[in-house]
Amino acid sequence: MGRQSSITTGRQTRKRVPRSSHGSWTPAPDRADPVEILERQGANRVPELLPVRYARMAATRFGFLRGAPAVLAADLAAAPHTGLTVQLCGDAHLSNFGVFASPERALLFDLNDFDETLPGPFEWDVKRLAASIAVAAAANEESEATAHAAARDSARAYRLAIRRLADRGELDVWYERVDTADLLPQVRKSGYRRRVEANLAKARGRTSLQALAKLTEPGKGGTPRIIHDPPLLEPLDRATFTNVRQILDDYRATLPEERAQLLDRFEVLDAARKVVGVGSVGTRCYIVLLRGRTTGEPLFLQVKEAERSVLEAHLAPARHRHQGHRVVAGQRLLQAAGDSFLGWSTGPGGREFYWRQLRDMKGSAVIEGMPGDLLLRYAALCGQTLAHGHARSGDRVAIAAYLGSGDSFDRAIADFALRYAEQTRSDHAALTTAIATGRITAAPG
Repeated sequence: MGRQSSITTGRQTRKRVPRSSHGSWTPAPDRADPVEILERQGANRVPELLPVRYARMAATRFGFLRGAPAVLAADLAAAPHTGLTVQLCGDAHLSNFGVFASPERALLFDLNDFDETLPGPFEWDVKRLAASIAVAAAANEESEATAHAAARDSARAYRLAIRRLADRGELDVWYERVDTADLLPQVRKSGYRRRVEANLAKARGRTSLQALAKLTEPGKGGTPRIIHDPPLLEPLDRATFTNVRQILDDYRATLPEERAQLLDRFEVLDAARKVVGVGSVGTRCYIVLLRGRTTGEPLFLQVKEAERSVLEAHLAPARHRHQGHRVVAGQRLLQAAGDSFLGWSTGPGGREFYWRQLRDMKGSAVIEGMPGDLLLRYAALCGQTLAHGHARSGDRVAIAAYLGSGDSFDRAIADFALRYAEQTRSDHAALTTAIATGRITAAPG
């Protein structure tokens, strides 16, 4: 498709789906029960971990929104969409952005969760991000005006970034990235430079060596062993540990040749089941401790079960039949720089997994208690960053032509965010009621 054809497509899409229409939100008369959606998701998960999931979601409205991408996906699918397709993150809420180390050891800011990734209409990610901003602002007791402004700023930053990238060459767009070294000058006069610097320093310290001190204790002969902290961290029994070692070869085969040889320089010491996140709780997730054969340095890998994307019920099926492959391919397409150990494998019973480093200078902003003026800045940064991923994977010229130079889309997205934040309040209340009445069980405390 040529540039002019893309421009025409984008502008014609406005007639079918006006930009102002994105501000609407009214639940459909036959809208599914949000708690029932969560229960269906849990049917294939580890039963004893589901109470942990429900407890984390019930703790706050933002926690509920984090754990309920399937609910929002169903709601978005009930309304018309642009059909301007990108590789969606699928779960682009505020806490799924963060910093991590590139293979060159630069500290980058980008999307960092891809469990739900799938091709789909670009605005679904934008709306997920905006809704999370409005919910977070309400949770932090910010005014409705601040929530609206922050959601609007995220959409505006997205629009401006897409329009800028629409005029850039393919290679320029592909290599576009947000280096944290470039962020510090932007916050120098904001009063938050020390806070940002402290968070970046903390991220740089989140390495396998730090995880070794936090997650292990000396075993026989001084060999490190993963500690026992049920139900959040549980060493594997011998049979399951043997399975993890066996699927290592399957995982190795998905790595580029030079990374596979790097993996060969490590030996497996121990593995454990580890509970992570909010929405992922209940999926089978493990950590594997490896040790360098030459100098003994530690390496922690995370092995995470990959289920079907919550978007697949509403969009075309995934191109990749293996769900772990789907996650890895989506991450490689959306992120400016990927994890050196990113790969996938099939485990016992045909369960599908993806692998990545557990800690490689990874960190994310603390959303709870974030001051309103900082939330506005952070929301804009996330919107800009989301646009980078979409520009790498979709027709950025068509999207830019659709969005245009005015602020109609920005204001509509902000209106949607406030309306959906109110829906999230209602859905969160439905979950807490289900817990109170005994319909579902949440972990005590």
